[in-house]
Amino acid sequence: MTNSPEGSKRPITTSAIGIGLATGAYGLSFGAISVASGLSALQTQTLSLLMFTGASQFALVGVLGAGGGAIAAVLTAWLLGARNGLYALHLAPTLNLRGLLKPVAAQLTIDESTAMSIAHDHTTTHSRHAFWATGISVYLLWNIGTLLGALGASAIGDPAVFGLDAAIPAGFLALLWPRLRDRTAWAIAAGGATAALVLTPLTRSGVPVLASALIAVFAGYRLRDRT
Repeated sequence: MTNSPEGSKRPITTSAIGIGLATGAYGLSFGAISVASGLSALQTQTLSLLMFTGASQFALVGVLGAGGGAIAAVLTAWLLGARNGLYALHLAPTLNLRGLLKPVAAQLTIDESTAMSIAHDHTTTHSRHAFWATGISVYLLWNIGTLLGALGASAIGDPAVFGLDAAIPAGFLALLWPRLRDRTAWAIAAGGATAALVLTPLTRSGVPVLASALIAVFAGYRLRDRT
């Protein structure tokens, strides 16, 4: 039984559920942070249902919470979410989808589902299973976490009383820290931080975050050209 194709998929499914649980727990903080930034519970839940890309969602509510305009918030979120399009190009030959499954797969193309699919690309069947199992698990549990976090923050009344207003920068640091694995990553992070510090007293809220995102995107393209 352990050598059967179905049996060999069980560890993948177990890992996918574990990733979903971890991400769902982080969804709790997003729900609370979003409400603390001024969005309603309904708006917060709509973001997770339709936007569904964690870093971009945090960026959007972070800019809005800092008093930035909608254009700066949307552009920042779009820049961070553009990487999912590159993931889709990489996964397209493996998934080989048609019809209505294409938009469904597009919604589930995130960091976690892409990483799991690539990690199990020794066979096409396993790679596809890893993608779908992880994508569905994360989507369901992220949205459940968002709902619980948003309702909990709404019930509090004033989020600042419990320090939830400080959770936005903490959330960004939590997203950034695991990615600082080498000197290049540190250099890009330092460049973005410097730009934000310089622009904060000179520009409207949201512009420093957008400028930092542009620096990261430019650096990524330059590194890609070199390799």
